[in-house]
Amino acid sequence: MAKILMLFAALLLVPAIAAAQQAGQSPAPAATAQPAEQHPAPTGDPIVIGGLFAQSGPAAVVGTPSKLVAEMAVKQINAMGGILGRPLKLIAYDTESSPDVALREARKLVEGDHVLAIIGPTSTGEGLAVKKYTEEKHVPVIMAVGGDAVIAGGKFGPYDWTFKAPQRTATTVAKIYEYLKGKNISKIAVMSSKDAFGQDGLAELKQNASKSGIDIIAAETFDPKDTDFSAQAFKLQAAKPQAVVVWTIGPAGAIAAKDFASLPGERPLLVECHGQPGPNYLKLAGEAAGGTIMPGTKLMAPETLSDEDPQKIVIESFIKAYKDAGIQEKFPLNTHSGYAYDALTLLRAGLEKAGKADPEALREALENLHHVVGVSGVYNLSSQDHNGLGPDSMIMLIVDSGRFKLAP
Repeated sequence: MAKILMLFAALLLVPAIAAAQQAGQSPAPAATAQPAEQHPAPTGDPIVIGGLFAQSGPAAVVGTPSKLVAEMAVKQINAMGGILGRPLKLIAYDTESSPDVALREARKLVEGDHVLAIIGPTSTGEGLAVKKYTEEKHVPVIMAVGGDAVIAGGKFGPYDWTFKAPQRTATTVAKIYEYLKGKNISKIAVMSSKDAFGQDGLAELKQNASKSGIDIIAAETFDPKDTDFSAQAFKLQAAKPQAVVVWTIGPAGAIAAKDFASLPGERPLLVECHGQPGPNYLKLAGEAAGGTIMPGTKLMAPETLSDEDPQKIVIESFIKAYKDAGIQEKFPLNTHSGYAYDALTLLRAGLEKAGKADPEALREALENLHHVVGVSGVYNLSSQDHNGLGPDSMIMLIVDSGRFKLAP
């Protein structure tokens, strides 16, 4: 088995590997026996899919590299014969970090470009704006958003046609609470952004606190566009929590770290959410980042993975492809880097399982994928779980000497 895995790494056949590994299957011999250029060229009409990525605005720091990664994955898939023998074509639009624009571009993809499925968008607010429309149109969508709302059901509406690649908020909360309990920390405070992502996190933190043995003794919210959260930090520190969980994405997380570090007195353990692991956080927070804890994907510490971990070969191959494509130079690897790739991996696995490029067949196949090994985890989806990742897909990280390491 180890020899097979080494061969996979050499060939960089990540999408083929992940698709073939669903349901515990091994890749076809042809996928391991010959290099990508020897695969028969895909023929016939392309399978057209859409992409919604924030290439401008505040979310572009995630959306732009996600688009580049999606294009990289499509090239790899086509170099290996496409999907069902047909080439894959990606039509991507800029959402401008706006929910309204995201909905407009989704309409264009569905009604103008007649796409089979959509990859993205990359922010929770945009995902919620798109979801109602794509659900009504019966378009399979694999989102790269962090929030749970898009696949939560209830007041957020049905999610029959909506899936997502990043870990669920509830999964991340479970990972954080598991770590805190292991450190005998039970009294915490929460500081969350007022946007859809932050409020989704706050709701999950509150909902799961008591059953995890956690007591939230104080909570504050903030506008993620602000540049000073010192007032909120002061109030939370005054409550004397053992730890403060900060739930936001983008520069706001680094600002919060600086604000807490500047307070006099004993600093509570600062725990950021899964939206922060990456070089931007280290750069913006500077020395204040030291000692902060946060959950992230295994992509953030690949050197710690054992040879028995099925993700190791996928992550190593992805990192090499990411660098070879020139993306690393502009957008250094972070915990978000693999989400669009995983979305394409799930799409490929779904289409191969369905056996045809049909929306309903694809939706049903996606809902029944098992053991699809991706960059962000091993996916096991169901009708009730349109994400399929558990807490074991994440690791807890600590910032030490300006870099991310496994948290003790």
